[in-house]
Parts: sequence; structure tokens; C-alpha cells
Amino acid sequence: MSQLPVTLGALRRSPWGDPVRAARTVKDELRANLIARLNDGAPVFPGVIGYEDTVLPQLVNAVMSRHNFILLGLRGQAKSRILRALTTLLDEQMPVVEGSEINDNPFRPISKFAKQRLAEAGDDTPIAWVPRDARYVEKLATPDVTIADIIGDVDPIRAARGGHLLSDELTIQFGMLPRANRGLFALNELPDLSGKVQVGLFNIMQEGDVQIKGFPVRLPLDVMICFTANPEDYTARGKIITPLKDRIGSEIITHYPLTVELGMAITQQEAWTARETVAVHVPDFMAEVVERIAFEAREDKRIDRRSGVSQRMPITVLENVVSNAERRALTTGERPAVPRMSDVYAALPAITGKIELEYEGELIGGDKIARELIRRAADATLASVADAIDSDEIVIWFDGGGALQVTDDVPSATMVQAFETVPTLVTQVRNLGLVNGGGAGELAAACELVLEALVARRKISRSDAGAYGRAMPEPRRRRPADDV
Repeated sequence: MSQLPVTLGALRRSPWGDPVRAARTVKDELRANLIARLNDGAPVFPGVIGYEDTVLPQLVNAVMSRHNFILLGLRGQAKSRILRALTTLLDEQMPVVEGSEINDNPFRPISKFAKQRLAEAGDDTPIAWVPRDARYVEKLATPDVTIADIIGDVDPIRAARGGHLLSDELTIQFGMLPRANRGLFALNELPDLSGKVQVGLFNIMQEGDVQIKGFPVRLPLDVMICFTANPEDYTARGKIITPLKDRIGSEIITHYPLTVELGMAITQQEAWTARETVAVHVPDFMAEVVERIAFEAREDKRIDRRSGVSQRMPITVLENVVSNAERRALTTGERPAVPRMSDVYAALPAITGKIELEYEGELIGGDKIARELIRRAADATLASVADAIDSDEIVIWFDGGGALQVTDDVPSATMVQAFETVPTLVTQVRNLGLVNGGGAGELAAACELVLEALVARRKISRSDAGAYGRAMPEPRRRRPADDV
């Protein structure tokens, strides 16, 4: 309709006045719009990648079953994005009694304010419209969250100003949950919520109503409640009250990307790589190196797996890598800006800030572990694009005293000239097919990738300053007899 009804009488005569539609709950609304989207063959949750065969089918089932649900997963697994994407299944606009704090349905009011206004004005009651995004309320659960924050409390100042008794419903200061009426209420990190507040959610989860401050006020709220939690907190530490857990309809487990390709697709979607200053070209193998850093970190025993390695790591690393290449392009005049391995080392702060170390890792140090992750990622990337590489002549050249200084501020053409002094390096890189018309920038990046892989295989060495040279002897391992 070109113009939305602004009074109750006009609303009755509009499609929103249909008795079936007027009586529809928010869970019915989500279910109906989801079914329509499935019938149209449209993506259910646009922008959510990697969950098509795992998480999303379970989420669809939960919505179609009209369940409240919880998403269990480590940090950086798109839990919040999924919850916010649920708003796309709501109607674009929703009619409410104008002035209502809890989105009262004009045909089924639940607050005393709305009931009085409808009784006084009848069909002339003004109607307001709430967009779908305003129907999503999100709260981070912390130990200091109170019942008043979530449910509500009696406001003595409001009672005094209005001349009401404290037991009058009009004195209530509604919490976040009642204000989410006829919408979605998301509570993140559920285990951090105190047990007292968890108990306060019992009624709304099962009976669909809440009570404020012990007064006999029933508010039959219409809301879908969604939770998120870390699996370790949820299952092992006993921070979830069992009756509340029993009232959650579906428990959905999220996960990190199952393949490097899926991870690259997510990172490409989320990372800011298109810069307004210079054109940026990120070779596929460089994007793969960045993604594999996260995959290597998730398998490293020195990194806390219970904390996880967020998908934000490769996103922020790629952004840092591109920024370093952009800086070089601005200072050297090189176009386009092509990231290479030295730029990945320049992005170390985006790696060390995203990993939680175990005791063994703390002894080694986050910076050193991050450098190891980069080298292992380079080796895995080269192995994925090349069956084998003949490194004998390259290694012999370095063993014979050859050395290269690679920094992130030298133009790519200069780096290619330096790489040409290493026997067979440039020729083999061209034969591998890594360079696809990307010019000197892509060739320099590919050559550096090969050298990094050889460092990972301990055939050559690389200093923290970026100097490649002969392989360093491995440190002698301590034997039990050494302690005698």
C-alpha cells in the first residue's frame, strides 16, 4: 500500500485488519515468511557463508518449529550475524498503538496504557509503525545484569508524577525483554547471566508471561528469545540452570569454516580491500596464505582451543596486509598494490592479538609462534598449488653463502631483480602458474612465497629482519642423560 493506516479504524479496513493476520504471533510471522522464502528458492540468510549444509538447516527447523533456540560456538563463528539476519524474516512494518512502550498490538493489547487508550479513542486511536530492524533487541549477559534490566521494575518517580499507587501497572519501568514484545530478543553469552536472572526467564520461556516486582501483573509477551554461548561454558562449567536449559527448544552448534576455500570466501566478503587511493590486486595464493594462518592456529597445541581462533583473524590480517601494500605503493609510485609475504609479517599485530596461548605457548612467545604460523601457512599454500618444486639449486646457492634482504618498502621490480640472482627461482615460479599476468608485483609475491615455504621446511633460514640465508642447524635436544 502506498500509505500506511494511521488510525485503528483505517487499520481494520486494511490487509493488516485480517483476523488471521491480526492474531499472528511473531513466531508465526517468522515461520510464514521463511516458508515463502523457501518456496521462492531465495537464500534464507544472505551473507552467511559456510553453514549451508550444517547450521542453517537446523536453524530453519527451529524457526519452522517456533522454537526459542541457542547458538553454541566459539568466538568469531557468525553467531551474532545469524541472529541479526533473523530480522529479514520479519514483516517490513508492524502496526502498534502509538506511544506504547512494548509495541502493543492494536487488536490484542496487553499493557494498561494501550487498553485505556483504545477504550477512550476507539477507532480513532492513533497507530504507529515499527520497522523490522527496530524489532530486534540484543543484550550482552554480564554478571551485573539484574532482573530490572531484563524484565523491569517499579519507578517511584513515575508513580509520584502520575499520582499512581506503586501497585499500579502504569508505574512500571519496562526492561529490555518487554520492550522486545512482538520481536526478537537476543541474549549473548548466556552462562555469564546470574542464576537469579536466569530464573526470571522461566515464565516467559514456557508460559509466555512475566511479572514485575512481585505485583500480580501478567504480561503475555509475544517474543522469540535467542541465546548464544560458548560450548565450554554451556556444557562443562554448569553455569546454565537446568530448568532454563530444558525450556530452550533447539540447541544449534556453530563451527569455523570447514575448508580453506570457504574461509577465503568469508574473508573476501568481510575484509576491506578496495582502497580509494590505489588499485589493489590480491593474488589468490596470498589470500590463501592469510586464510591458512587461521587454520594452522586452530590446530596448534600451543594455542588455547577452548578460546578458539576467531574468523576475524584472517579478516583483520588481510586488511593489514593490504594496508601495508598500499603504503608501499604510495611511497614508491607502484601500481597496482600487490601484497606479498613481507606484508604478512607486517601484519603480525593482527595475529598476536587474536590468539590465546597455553602455558607452553607463553614460554615461547606470541610473536615467535605467529611467525611460525605464517611459514607453515606459506608451505601449505605452495603444496596446494604445486605437486613439487625442485629446490636443490636454490638451497645450494644459499648454502654457498648467497643471501637476500627482503623488506616491505622495496618496489616489486627491484625485488624481482634480486630474485633473479637465485638460480631457477624465477623460472620455477613462472612454470608453477602462480603468476597470471599480474606483472612484477605478482611475480615478486610468488617468489617470496617459495622462499617462505623453504624456510618452513628448514632448507633455508629467514631472520626477523627479512634476510634469507643458509639453513641454521636445529637446536640440540636435551636428553635425560644431560641432566645427570
